[in-house]
Amino acid sequence: MIIDNIDNVEINLENGHKYARRDIKKGEDIIKYGFPIGHATCDIKQGEHVHTHNVKTNLSDHIEYEFSGDFPYEITNNSNKTFTGYLRENGDIGIRNDIWIVNTVGCVNKTAQILSEKTGAKNFPHPFGCSQLGEDFKTTRTILKSMVHHPNAGGVLVLGLGCENNLISSFKEMLGGIDERRVKFLNCQDSDDEIAEGIELINQLKEHAATYKRQEFPISKLKIGLKCGGSDGFSGLTANPLVGRVCDKLTSVGASCVMTEVPEMFGAEHLLMKRAVNKEIFDKTVDLINNFKDYYVRHGQVIYENPSPGNKEGGITTLEEKSLGCTKKGGFSAVTDVLDIGDEVKKSGLNLLNGPGNDLVAITNLMASKVHMILFTTGRGTPAGSAVPTVKISTNRRLYEKKSNWIDFNASPVMEGKDFDSTADELIDRIIDFANGEKTKNEIYGYEEISIFKDGVTL
Repeated sequence: MIIDNIDNVEINLENGHKYARRDIKKGEDIIKYGFPIGHATCDIKQGEHVHTHNVKTNLSDHIEYEFSGDFPYEITNNSNKTFTGYLRENGDIGIRNDIWIVNTVGCVNKTAQILSEKTGAKNFPHPFGCSQLGEDFKTTRTILKSMVHHPNAGGVLVLGLGCENNLISSFKEMLGGIDERRVKFLNCQDSDDEIAEGIELINQLKEHAATYKRQEFPISKLKIGLKCGGSDGFSGLTANPLVGRVCDKLTSVGASCVMTEVPEMFGAEHLLMKRAVNKEIFDKTVDLINNFKDYYVRHGQVIYENPSPGNKEGGITTLEEKSLGCTKKGGFSAVTDVLDIGDEVKKSGLNLLNGPGNDLVAITNLMASKVHMILFTTGRGTPAGSAVPTVKISTNRRLYEKKSNWIDFNASPVMEGKDFDSTADELIDRIIDFANGEKTKNEIYGYEEISIFKDGVTL
């Protein structure tokens, strides 16, 4: 398969790997998607395998970027598509009405698990909330605050121990205004029987959650996270561009999409910067990229060594190849905002979110931006899921047929001749089904996790 006429490699549809369309000289760029993805480290003959043994990245550290002008963005298509959700007191809309247990500290993980098993409330264990310093402690509290306020939760039990850094008393101040019918608090050290008291509080939360009823809303109110993991050579050909088409269709009617995995923008960041709606968003995008490069440098790591062993086995050779495929999830939508970890998505269009490519950290960061659900493309497969519905989209038919308990949607027909637009419309219809209450595979099988980003010292 040839992706772009100027490419000097073609894709084997059996394994997703690259093969030379013509002789390629040592030092010559390898072209895929119409862009360089590295250079040849030796002469490559026509038909030969093009991969890590004969290709090296072209990328370097900081790059000078130039603003090319405002990128036009307007809502041009009024869709009559709707979904049903729950209107919260603060005006937010949720697509689930679950009870969440949010732990202030990892010491109460087992208590939360017991309460979850006895009540059906959802719990999300993590190891943090104490013995943390500076930015790490701030990040933990920011993520947990976002969970308490997430509109997919009809009720929240904040569960603490009583001696941690993240004490409920101080965490309450950080939370700001809350409705204590929807949010309850329990310090385990203060209770004679934290299990009995926890069950009673969760039952009260269930009673309050039952007062919310589904209402109809336009799809312009949807907030969708974009993620890829366990990528393969087909990711940039099927699932990612399909999600990109969905992103374009949704943002054109006023919905919001959020894309993260900053290291997997390296090498394709110039394409995102061209789509910044103004100079302010362009500058924020430059800072997003350079600050994450600086993070690598601070830790003495190579910036451009990114594709995992699984990615490489699946046919992805360099970071720029991975990035060019990864960023296709954002389609051609205007970049309207840049978010830090814990920032709530407020603008329609494509939002860029700070954070690493690590699957569990990335889906946690997306959840914390208050997306309703996540579209998660995968070529090799993964069961991992977020606290919000995580729609798994397979890049190839083999994975879809093999892992029916993981995968919600098959993108491979677009490689088999099916029209991208009609397939994107099918995926949007499935998104609406999931928004309306149909459970995704991660929800059915209980793959609902968080992982909080850590960068510093633990005491």
